[in-house]
Amino acid sequence: MEKQIVTKHTATYCNENRWLLFKDSVEKLNPTKIFILVDTNTHRFALDLFLKNAGLQAPIETIIMSSGEVNKTIHTCVDVWNTLSEKGADRNSLLINLGGGVVTDLGGFVASTFKRGIPFINIPTSLLAMVDAAIGGKNGVDLGVLKNQVGVIKSPGVVIVDPVFLNTLPKQEINSGFAEMIKHALIDNQDYWEELQNFDVTNLKSTQNLIWKSIEIKNSIVLQDPNELGNRKVLNFGHTLGHAIESYCLENNNRPSLLHGEAIAIGIILALYISSALVSFDKNKLALVTSFITANFKRQAFNTTDIASIIALLIHDKKSNAGTVLFVLLEDFGVTQINKEVPNSLIEEAFDFYNKFQPTT
Repeated sequence: MEKQIVTKHTATYCNENRWLLFKDSVEKLNPTKIFILVDTNTHRFALDLFLKNAGLQAPIETIIMSSGEVNKTIHTCVDVWNTLSEKGADRNSLLINLGGGVVTDLGGFVASTFKRGIPFINIPTSLLAMVDAAIGGKNGVDLGVLKNQVGVIKSPGVVIVDPVFLNTLPKQEINSGFAEMIKHALIDNQDYWEELQNFDVTNLKSTQNLIWKSIEIKNSIVLQDPNELGNRKVLNFGHTLGHAIESYCLENNNRPSLLHGEAIAIGIILALYISSALVSFDKNKLALVTSFITANFKRQAFNTTDIASIIALLIHDKKSNAGTVLFVLLEDFGVTQINKEVPNSLIEEAFDFYNKFQPTT
């Protein structure tokens, strides 16, 4: 595989020449100043590695934000905007977002709005950002605990994907990104699903190939529907309930918060159960996928109060229409239906299935 995609708006590189291509891209932009946005984790674990590979010549300023989803807010944006202004950023400055999904989401939003838009480049350092958050041009922040309520769709000029950054991540963060790869397989093809059964992040060559397959799947969908007016919605499979679960756990002090992918993994199981009931997704495949996910992600328990609160949060889903929550469902691997209404009683059934599921031996 060539492992590069160059479109009108974005060049995505995941090949051995990635850093040479990065340098060429920066030279063509010829920025007056370069700003690098990191969080406290990527500042500690990834910045030196990036600078070693990047070979940047222009003046560089580093902006550090606090790590974690709780800091993906407009207040953090204000801090970054102020720092850019205080340090003399102009419309020809470049913002490089070095980090996971929080950094690339927020950094892309900051760049897209500062002085009505400055160039930005994404360097994802987490698996989640490599296969999902840094790809596709969605940028934004949360509104309280509600996910991605404020944002814009604007693509970075360049995305550089280098699996070497994954060596800095704990297993929990790897799993969070792996959930999105599972989603890509379900909405695209069963062959990719079979390949993911042997996923081993320590094998960088194999991991790079799998990451690239996810990028190709997402990119092909985004190119057809960049503004999510139709089929791009399939990328939200598992996210309607997944985002609500993530938000609920963030706001509930009695529960541990979940990483994005941990919540999405649960959302995938729930969406597959609903799919089996409404659009005849095969029940044997439902059990197969559920067994795999529950073997790789820590099980959570949801009582009736939890479930009612999660359902109440669905009204804030960005895909809702006039108060009606719309789901993405699967008939089979790679066969999707969008804009499907789902009764609350079936959502409750899906949670009951998840709570009680026991893998067959």
